[in-house]
Amino acid sequence: MSRPRFLPKPCGDDCDRLQSTTQGQGWIPIIQCPADFPPEVFEIAISQLIHHPEYNSTLILRSETVEETTSDMPPSIPELEGFRPIRNVHRRLLPRRPGRDAGLEQNCTLYVDDVDAENRPVVLVLTPILEEGGSLPYYHPAVRHLAFRYVRAEVPLLRIEVDPLPSTPTDLDSRLYRTCLALLDTLHRYGWGALTNYKKRVHHDCIIPREAYQDLYLVMRERHKHLVNEWQEVTDPLKHVFEDIGIATFLMLLWKETFATQDVARPEDALLPEDLATAPWNSWPRPPGGFIDLGCGNGLLTHILTAEGYDGHGIDVRARTSWSHYPGTTQSHLHTESLDPTAFLERTAIREHPYLREGVFIIANHADELTPWTPILATLFSASGYLSIPCCAWAFDEKYERSRVWDYPVPDDSFVDSLNLGGEGSNTSSYSRYRIWLASLSLYCGWAVECETLRIPSTRNWAIVGRKRTAEAEGGLEKLRQRAEEIIIQVRERGLFKTRIPEGKAKDH
Repeated sequence: MSRPRFLPKPCGDDCDRLQSTTQGQGWIPIIQCPADFPPEVFEIAISQLIHHPEYNSTLILRSETVEETTSDMPPSIPELEGFRPIRNVHRRLLPRRPGRDAGLEQNCTLYVDDVDAENRPVVLVLTPILEEGGSLPYYHPAVRHLAFRYVRAEVPLLRIEVDPLPSTPTDLDSRLYRTCLALLDTLHRYGWGALTNYKKRVHHDCIIPREAYQDLYLVMRERHKHLVNEWQEVTDPLKHVFEDIGIATFLMLLWKETFATQDVARPEDALLPEDLATAPWNSWPRPPGGFIDLGCGNGLLTHILTAEGYDGHGIDVRARTSWSHYPGTTQSHLHTESLDPTAFLERTAIREHPYLREGVFIIANHADELTPWTPILATLFSASGYLSIPCCAWAFDEKYERSRVWDYPVPDDSFVDSLNLGGEGSNTSSYSRYRIWLASLSLYCGWAVECETLRIPSTRNWAIVGRKRTAEAEGGLEKLRQRAEEIIIQVRERGLFKTRIPEGKAKDH
């Protein structure tokens, strides 16, 4: 069942309008459309508007609830004739760029008809809270109040009305009208989604809370945004810099949570730059064996993490132009190596590798041929965990084709549902089947599978995290090691695996 067509219409002089006893310019109806859903759904739809303003403006990071009340309403909210307030949410809007835009607090007030015994909200009024002489930030309309209404009629309507600031244009070409049009479209979409039990295609923040991620990301972006102007590669700096800042942010918070109970040595404050010695993450937990970034490409992710005091190394088959432009401390952690996972059948090779070691955390960000080997290497080296962000679909020794690879056991349908694969839910695409295969391989190697859709500027932002062992692993690590070794034996017998040989100007990952 598809959403009915959104049919907005400017309000004319014949529209009934809200009447307020409080001071202001007076309410002006701006735009309306058929509701296409019953009044009991309106409250669900406006709840989305209250708690997720970032969906309506790219300049807003998120909102935080300061206080919620059903009595003692704040005096700044309007008194509406024929309606009474039943709930007020005092929220704080956080800007995406706090250095440019100011934050703002708002009252979000729900009203019901005076004659409605069911107390079903039909009006939401947003009221900015300003100090005397204060001004509204750019992302907020120039209004004292903005109201969303559910108008009962033969054809129920959704309507937006405003109490504008003096001299604010409200014509069809005005910014205020365009804003109201976008908000009305959003409300109509939310209402229809609630009516049809719409489910989001993907879910973010399954592992790390959104608020913690966004707050740290803002800090990290300010610390490393200069890298955009210093970019040495031919690839898009905006994509790569902010993508790797996002991944580094996620890893720092993941490690903070994962290793909270472990006593891990950290650098001495006296050896760190002043800004890093006082940074809160300087005291955060981290992987006991450091990290290794497989197929590190331009080395940016390794650079960001080492610059923030984390111990680790990046390896790739070819040095990139960027490597020689990083500080010496980063350059010493970037290495050219053509990694051959099939060589680790011999235990001596495992003991002798300088960066893959017990307790290491493995990062496989678009690692191509090394992607399926990540959980196997994590098992063989007794790693503390791994993060894999698959891009190109590779099996162990060739491109992934479902008909040509061995499927690993999948417990039940709920396992696939838990992978947060997105799409329409059929999981029939090649990329979906590949991710299911990777997840089942991780489970086969004894890793509890967690998945996250990362908040990064990439279409390949699905990640699989292994940081906990399954109950089976806790009872038989040697058995799981043997499984990993059996896979290596099978690959060796096929004789198709070849380590990548550097040639020409290979693309950055």
